[in-house]
Amino acid sequence: MAPTTEFPLGPRELVAMMAALMALNALAIDAILPAFPALGEAFAVTDPNNRQYIISSYLMGMGLGSLFYGPIGDRFGRKPVLLFSVAMYVVFGLACAFAPDFDTLLMLRFAQGFSAAAMGVLVVSVIRDIFSGDRMARFMSIIFIVFMAVPVIAPTIGQLILYFAEWQFIFILLTVMGTAVGVWVFLRLPETLRPENVIPIRLDTIGSTWFKVVFNRTGFGHVAAGGLLMGAMFGFLNSSQQIFSEVFGAREIFPYAFAAVAGSMALSNWFNSRIVERFGARRVSQSALLAFLVLSAMQIGAALIPGEPMALFLAIVALNMAMIGFIGANFGSIAMEPFAKMAGAASSFQMAFRTVLGTAIGAFVGQAFDGSTLPMALSFLVCGIAALAVIFWAERGKLFARPGTCPKSPM
Repeated sequence: MAPTTEFPLGPRELVAMMAALMALNALAIDAILPAFPALGEAFAVTDPNNRQYIISSYLMGMGLGSLFYGPIGDRFGRKPVLLFSVAMYVVFGLACAFAPDFDTLLMLRFAQGFSAAAMGVLVVSVIRDIFSGDRMARFMSIIFIVFMAVPVIAPTIGQLILYFAEWQFIFILLTVMGTAVGVWVFLRLPETLRPENVIPIRLDTIGSTWFKVVFNRTGFGHVAAGGLLMGAMFGFLNSSQQIFSEVFGAREIFPYAFAAVAGSMALSNWFNSRIVERFGARRVSQSALLAFLVLSAMQIGAALIPGEPMALFLAIVALNMAMIGFIGANFGSIAMEPFAKMAGAASSFQMAFRTVLGTAIGAFVGQAFDGSTLPMALSFLVCGIAALAVIFWAERGKLFARPGTCPKSPM
């Protein structure tokens, strides 16, 4: 299905709106990275690694919150739930600016992430309501292009705010952006949930849906593999500010280096949107996963070089993140393909599992930071090998197949 003349949004505006909703999460995560030292000083956080919990608490809230919004969106529709989510994102973001201590800030960040989870879950559901198959993968990839523009500029925005104001103004920016996107959704987004796909909120129905999601071999395998690779990405995210500040002594260029890495992901998502319908989501994502493994081995080799050159580290990690750009949207689309009639609940569970798994791995990797890039590099290789093993299992040993030839997984 595609937007028709009766549908008030054209594909471009729909994609831009969905990307803006997802970008609010990216802004909440990445804009705060340059403020780690200021936040640590303001709240007397003695262990620099503990500052990473500002990111992990938000991500964990997103993961756990994802369990709830899908079933609610399947019952009451996408639009009202999205509007509630944006409103709570604004409220808790503003509250973060006035947190009296570090523990309170972490609780508010968790609450903000929990509230914002719908913006990830229901964006996928909206796209699944309208598109399917490789076409869905293409539009999800286009959304990720716009979405990834935020990590490119968010740390720089955060750093610019810190030049002229205190860290609290970063959270005030979140409230302004959230309000603007909320108004846009209110005015322009129609309801995309079809009446025949409305699912009552019943514990047995939700449990049945989750059961089907978990025991759909292909779907769950791609969710688990996506979570493993998300863990590697979050490991870099958590430790990136410390790597550039402490390992390379280049704190002042961190926003620009981070922008280069995020830019590589945005570029790969753009390329993915151009090629995925021609080659298929499986062929593109699985080829990228193999390349990710090769690059991860190179990352370990670079980490073992005495006085590791920053340029070499940045080049390899940017290429590795680019491979994740080819993988993420495609794995997500493959995982959602069997669930047209339960898109909200399925997306909800999948995002929750993927995000909680990735957050836990990322937090572990971040806490393992020891003044070198080796823990992060090792996590890339371990997560990549585990992801390949899971995909091999999910596809019953048959890789690089198009949908018409790949093994079917019974539900």
